[in-house]
Parts: sequence; structure tokens; C-alpha cells
Amino acid sequence: MGENKKILLPLLMFLSIITLFIIAGIIGKISYLGLREISVGLPSFFLGICIIIFVVMTITLLNVIIIISPLARFSFGHKFIYHMVNMLFPLILLWGRILKISRRSIERSFVNLNNRLIKYRHIKVKPEDLLVLSPHCLQLASCKYKITYDVNNCHKCGGCAIGEMLKMAEKVGFHFHVVTGGTLARKLVREMHPKLILAIACERDLTSGIQDVYPLPAVGVLNIRPNGPCYNTTVDLVEVKAMIQKYIINEDGDKKR
Repeated sequence: MGENKKILLPLLMFLSIITLFIIAGIIGKISYLGLREISVGLPSFFLGICIIIFVVMTITLLNVIIIISPLARFSFGHKFIYHMVNMLFPLILLWGRILKISRRSIERSFVNLNNRLIKYRHIKVKPEDLLVLSPHCLQLASCKYKITYDVNNCHKCGGCAIGEMLKMAEKVGFHFHVVTGGTLARKLVREMHPKLILAIACERDLTSGIQDVYPLPAVGVLNIRPNGPCYNTTVDLVEVKAMIQKYIINEDGDKKR
């Protein structure tokens, strides 16, 4: 099942690229006479441009397939991948609806691809250059200590994951904030200028957030929703800690173990 989730986005990207190429072919055929009237060589020029774009997209898609494969050790063309995914996303979602694939599954596949892209960029930052963002729903709804604007209001009672995240931040030295949505998250990013973001959120918020902050690198950890979305959610703290350790370096330049 995990492998199917990995190949989901590349499959939908492939279908979207084919769709674009067919649309371009239809447009070219309909407008052939008009283009020829403007210039004899214009139809050939239009065809050449379409072929070049198709080749670039195909190479980028092959890179995506390489990245998600178990044998991957490096990647290239990150900018092309992000730009192509963003450009194709409406078509990707359309094909998802046609094939009865949920948007959540598509977004989960995107987050997985993004995390692997960041992994093979071999990014390492100092703790103070890492910004960890958590959704407010990670806090118990019944808790009277509101922490959206000041996470230090948390009393670390152990009732939710916020206390453990705060302890981790104090120990390691990264910045940890709880946000109510994308607007506050973007405001924090502008103010703090981190070199790497680790975001905890649902598939939708992670996908939009990663796309919003690009080219700033951002990795995502999906929250766990035992009570449904946006209410008393939690997160795998072991996964979060492993993700942080993967990108944090000591002051002597070595990666934290």
C-alpha cells in the first residue's frame, strides 16, 4: 500500500502530461492554417516548442520516478519538479476525480515526494535556523491555556503533544510555534527567516504550505486525527524527532545523532 502511495503522484503527472500534449496537438491542428498564413514556418516552430516542453516534462517525470525508487541516492532538477507539479496540479486533481482517487491521497503522495526531494538535497541547518510549526488542533480543546500566540503558556502537563514538542525545542534549540492557519505561518516565516521549516499538519495544509514557501525548503509530518480533522489531533513524536535529527547539525558541523 505504501508503494502505491508513492507512485500515485507520478502516475497522475504522467496522465496530466499526456492530456496537455493532446490538448496542444488539437490546438495546433485547429490553428494550423492560421499560423501558416502568418508565417510558413510558424506551425513547425509551434510543434518544436511543444516537443521541447514535452521532453523536459518527461525527463522531469523520470527524475520523480527515480526519487521515489528504493535505489535513489540523489536527485536533480528540483525547481523543475516543483514548477511542474504546481502547473499540473489542477489536471492532477481532475484525473484523481476521474479515477476516484481522493484528494487526500494525492496530497499525501505530494508530501512524500517533497520530503524525499529535501532528503536528497542533503540540507543541514543549525538549530536556530529550523522553524517547527504545529497546528493549534494539536492542543487539547479543553485546555484553558491558549498557546497560539505564545507557546510558552503551555504547562507541559502531558495531556497533548505540545508539551513534548516544547521540551524538545528547549533541549535542541529550534524555534517552535503553534499557528492557526496559513496566514500566521507565512507571517512567522517572513519575520524569522528560517533556513528550513518542519511543518506538522494535515495533507491539505502541508501541500499548500510547502507550495507557498517554495523555494524555502519545508518538510512535512502528517498529524494523526483519531477524533476527525481539526479536533484533538496528535502526532508521532518519534517521527518528528527523527526528522529533526536528520537535518540538525551540531556547532562543530556534524549531524546530530
